[in-house]
Amino acid sequence: MARDTVDDRPLEDFGQMLEWFTSGCKPEADWRIGTEHEKFAFYTDSHAPVPYEGDRGIEALLKSMQAELGWEPITDEGRIIGLAGGDGEGAISIEPGGQFELSGAPLENVHETCRESNQHLRAIKSVGKELGMGFLGLGSSPVWTFEETPRMPKSRYKIMSAYMPKVGSRGLDMMYRTATIQANLDFSDETDMRRKLQVSLKLQPLATALFANSPFTNGVPNGELSWRAGVWRDVDNQRGGYQPQMLDPAFGFEEYVNWCLDIPMYFIIRDGGYVDMTHMTFRDFFEGKASGELPGVVPTMGDWSNHVSTLFPDVRLKRFLEMRGADGGPWRRICALPALWAGLLYDTQALNEAEDYVRDWTAEEVGTLRNSVPEKGLDAEICDTSMLEAGRRILKIARGGLERRGYLNSEGLDERLFLVPLEEVVAARRTSAENLLWMYRGPWEGDIDRVFEEMAY
Repeated sequence: MARDTVDDRPLEDFGQMLEWFTSGCKPEADWRIGTEHEKFAFYTDSHAPVPYEGDRGIEALLKSMQAELGWEPITDEGRIIGLAGGDGEGAISIEPGGQFELSGAPLENVHETCRESNQHLRAIKSVGKELGMGFLGLGSSPVWTFEETPRMPKSRYKIMSAYMPKVGSRGLDMMYRTATIQANLDFSDETDMRRKLQVSLKLQPLATALFANSPFTNGVPNGELSWRAGVWRDVDNQRGGYQPQMLDPAFGFEEYVNWCLDIPMYFIIRDGGYVDMTHMTFRDFFEGKASGELPGVVPTMGDWSNHVSTLFPDVRLKRFLEMRGADGGPWRRICALPALWAGLLYDTQALNEAEDYVRDWTAEEVGTLRNSVPEKGLDAEICDTSMLEAGRRILKIARGGLERRGYLNSEGLDERLFLVPLEEVVAARRTSAENLLWMYRGPWEGDIDRVFEEMAY
């Protein structure tokens, strides 16, 4: 989750909110790839989750990572809650249940973003070993109950935790017990943004199927291949999940701003403290309806930036596009997700081909597909096409896009090499979740603790 922003510039008109998004438009030469990934910290001796406090807690992990990397601490009420790298180095943050996240820097190609992820994993494994910690690459915590899951001391999480049960049945599970990989990509103008957003929104269920990796909850199989995606069916459907209106042919920056305006806020930051604003929409706040309870408080650009970062659609529009459909997973998957989306969206021919492929998928059909993927995975269908079949076609399109991009590593290999984990899924017709279930019922003989060996980085 992004670092909260403090920007005291007054927010006075709709144009400023619109410009916040349009300022993200970039020429193709400046397009970059950002990758974010979360993992679950656990103690290697007991497989227990890692709390914030203590000599071997998340706080100690952050301080050790600070010493290792030389990054600046991010604090909240005096507690360290993250690290900020220097120019172009990304950031580290903690999710509500202690999920440890790297928000990678915007980089030119997938070779660079994969190198960044590997460097991060080497550092955290080294530091974690000294503290007796390991890190799981899964889409959900496989063993710990909600009550056993730690709580991180981050002010925004207190507000969200109180609000989530009011607007959906799975919000706390999402916050505390899921983990994801995310890829962020740029756009050149409104038309380019619309095309990329709509193609990728239709294909998020396919990404969920290809990356399905969360079949265990509370120590047993949960009946889903992507429990994380199942959770997202009822988190807060006004502000997150599938937003079919984004597939409207007329969708653009202005429509997205209006959608953002009518979503309840989480908070504003004043005098270093968080003020709960969940009782009003940003439009209400912008129109001065908080003046009675907060005399003299006026909306700022920081309020707008923070509000936008607390909306959670499957594809999120900010000053770039965020692909949010994948479960957390092994290190090869961290590189595979940006490769998939860069191959599809950063090559003109590939984008045209992908757009043609999903052209007839209606908003209603995509919604139905999205709801069926958590249980069915590659067997889920849309327009008589399974996700297995769609995966074959879309991966072929992405391979072509990456080949034409032509970014080579020191061994002369292009970015197509990072699609191999997904091609293996399609070739085997089995998701990572199905492989884990097979091991659980076979070689593991029902010993769920084996997951801490199999899926640790």
